Amino acid sequence: MLPARRGDRPRVSSSIPQQQESDGAPAELQEELFARTVALPGVRTGPSAISVPGARGFHVASSGRAPADAFIVPSAGEFAHLHPGYDGSLHVALPPALVADLIGKGWGVAHPLAGVRLTPGMAMVFGPRDAAELDIVAAIVATSHAWAAA
Repeated sequence: MLPARRGDRPRVSSSIPQQQESDGAPAELQEELFARTVALPGVRTGPSAISVPGARGFHVASSGRAPADAFIVPSAGEFAHLHPGYDGSLHVALPPALVADLIGKGWGVAHPLAGVRLTPGMAMVFGPRDAAELDIVAAIVATSHAWAAA
């Protein structure tokens, strides 16, 4: 279970593409989150197959045991993507019960198309504002990776 995130939630766009509009992550924390995610076993990076230009996708080959819902874009093996620097948030695929905890504790919001055109567990995770938040956000991404790499 996640700890409660301190402070107010950032503003998030109400349209697609879903983006974080305030209280963005500092560039150095975005790059550290990228580096930690790339270091997870089997992760490849490249442009996101679904997000805005400049979003960096995180892809993993499926073992065939992970459900399609473990991916944002199953055909690309994309389980998460980091938005461009002006935003700093990311989208991840998580088991729906974990998304409920993430939202309830203030770490993110559901994607507007979650459960409609996208996996029910697709959520936006707010960009980390400090080193302690970076550790938590990196753990959320690692959880998404573990589900997709199963």
